[in-house]
Amino acid sequence: MKRFRFLSSLLFAGAFCTSLFAQQFPYQDPSKTVDERVADLVSRMTLQEKAYQMMNSAPGIERLGLLPFEWWNEALHGVARTGRATVFPQNIGLAATFDPDLVKRIGEAISDEAWAKFNIAQRMQNYGKYTGLTFYAPNINIFRDPRWGRGQETYGEDPYLTSRMGIAYVQGMQGNDPHFLKTAACAKHYVVHSGPEASRHSFDAEPPMKDFMETYTPAFEALVKEGNVQSVMCAYNRTFGKPCCGSSFLLSELLRKRWGFQGYITTDCDAITNFYKHHGAAKYEADACALAIKSGVNLDCGNEFQSLPEAVKRGLITEKEIDQALSKLLVTRFKLGLLDPVNNNPYSKIGEEVIGCKKHVDLAYEAAAKSIVLLQNKNNLLPLKKEIKSIFVTGPYAASQDVLMGNYNGVSDHLTTVLEAIVGKVSAGTSVFYRQGVEPSAPNQNASNYAFGEGANSDVIVGVFGVSGVFEGEEGESTASNTLGDRLNLNIPQNQLDFLRTMKQRSKKPIVLILTGGSPVCTAELSEIADAIIFVWYPGQEGGRAVADALFGDVNPSGRLAITFPKSVDQLPAFDDYSMKGRTYRYMTAEPLYPFGFGLSYTSFQYSDIAIDKAKIKKGETVTITTKVTNTGKSDGEEVVQLYVTDVKASTRVPLYSLDGVKRLKLKSGESQTVSFQITPRMMELVNDNGDRVLESGDFKVTIAGSSPSPVAQTLGAATPASIQFTMK
Repeated sequence: MKRFRFLSSLLFAGAFCTSLFAQQFPYQDPSKTVDERVADLVSRMTLQEKAYQMMNSAPGIERLGLLPFEWWNEALHGVARTGRATVFPQNIGLAATFDPDLVKRIGEAISDEAWAKFNIAQRMQNYGKYTGLTFYAPNINIFRDPRWGRGQETYGEDPYLTSRMGIAYVQGMQGNDPHFLKTAACAKHYVVHSGPEASRHSFDAEPPMKDFMETYTPAFEALVKEGNVQSVMCAYNRTFGKPCCGSSFLLSELLRKRWGFQGYITTDCDAITNFYKHHGAAKYEADACALAIKSGVNLDCGNEFQSLPEAVKRGLITEKEIDQALSKLLVTRFKLGLLDPVNNNPYSKIGEEVIGCKKHVDLAYEAAAKSIVLLQNKNNLLPLKKEIKSIFVTGPYAASQDVLMGNYNGVSDHLTTVLEAIVGKVSAGTSVFYRQGVEPSAPNQNASNYAFGEGANSDVIVGVFGVSGVFEGEEGESTASNTLGDRLNLNIPQNQLDFLRTMKQRSKKPIVLILTGGSPVCTAELSEIADAIIFVWYPGQEGGRAVADALFGDVNPSGRLAITFPKSVDQLPAFDDYSMKGRTYRYMTAEPLYPFGFGLSYTSFQYSDIAIDKAKIKKGETVTITTKVTNTGKSDGEEVVQLYVTDVKASTRVPLYSLDGVKRLKLKSGESQTVSFQITPRMMELVNDNGDRVLESGDFKVTIAGSSPSPVAQTLGAATPASIQFTMK
């Protein structure tokens, strides 16, 4: 390690002395093809230089005019870990918008800020971690179990929604310039990876092949085929007995041969050490490195590939195999234009002024507003009137900036808490009282608490409760978690529940409960305590403002749950069971607390006049279905129209219903619109027990609604869905 750092420092310093674009070598000639330039550059490197170029902190090579390059950067919901940036809602909140176009625009904004930061770093000759243009995002793992602490990073539990959101993010990040890749996105963590965090370095995921191809792989396949994602990150764990980063089936057969992936494959950081520390797949580091290369890996996020020369010396791998792996990796640097004259690249002119600019702030606000999910609104308590006489604001997160951000976040100088936003929203004559009232998880030490009296003396109580990043997240970041970031109990912390019970009993005033977090809060009693409940996730820098606007009616909530809220963990299979039986809205038969796709509005919607162009079709034909959606309430609003398809007579286990389409409609009070969906043969296919997609004859039910078709959705206030059937002969 010391030898590596010393050499890196020498090369890093020396790189400044050579002009990159003196065109001393053919690889520096932009008129040549990328393949020609890559081949020339690789041919000029020593074996050790090649190995070091395949680690995330690639050093410069002075004699070749090659500057250092850092492959590791983060941008899950904004440029992260590198100073000021626009902080958008955490991904599980973005998923609640059901709005791929919004996510694409966010990707465009993030990539603009990424280039601004990159250009600044280049001028400062800063080539350190988090300064490059290749990002380890998006996380498109399926949030199959709500206990997983990193589920907040995902787009939820549904393969279709995850695919659409992931593609949109990639398209926004990578741009559409015909000559240059804007930034490089990375689909992670390939492929069956969603907790528990405590065993993520060692467990072996062995789902049924049907579930593997039906649930775990579709998003990755979609991002490769439709999104043209530039990179894929293989996960820490084993899948079907092989380390994900050492599986030729996953990396070479499925990813490259079947799906046609052309980009580079990176390991998760230090994943290669797991080969010999946890998986028993290799004895020494050199063996592990050889296995990774032979399986299809191109980049080591870590320092393990410094053992590649030893692997060649021992005959474990050939230099030609290293050349092939390195060549695939270097293509990305050329596509980014980083080895061209600076003036050739249109993105090199993006300046610091885009970071946190008004356009991006407005976009962060739009995303936060659309992510808010209204779960309950007894007696139409919300929206509140701005002229209300008095409000008591309380809860551990009312004045918290931490709950705005989520993990893998940037930092912003534009963070507005819920408390601050409420104070700025109400009329000058409204009295706003605030006390935190309760700790996030520890019981109060002082038996005296003024909060209850102030609650009783106010017209309404607004409480911000739930969980934060100290309770859920990645293995080493959740400091209040004794389960390495997973939430094995999905209830609200007991001390918060006790406080709310007492507040309800003593105040006798209506309670608006704002819940934060990146996973379900499944305490059913909250619906009895609170009059109104909204779930706001980790809503980003503009989250406080968006929440206040929702409370007072300037925003009509339109978010929808991208994950099922079970009534308790007792409804869930074992956490480490990767079979989909009993999991997510597609296979869960028990009645949930709140179903997937659910969310209320301050207005009401009606679905009617559903029609189909053909009630009987042949295999391979497409069906068009239309329905009318009417805003029957008194307020303007947005409806998230969801299309679900069910194979009624399948030969094997199939989902109860599958999301296959989404459209957001803005409807004024009394307005109607007709929406149309096409049911393609792909939507009618089932995945059999061998993992093959098959088109079978039979009956299909199509449901169009504002929620998944769970019966409890209507009980909770969702509109009655419109359904129709057709037959395929």
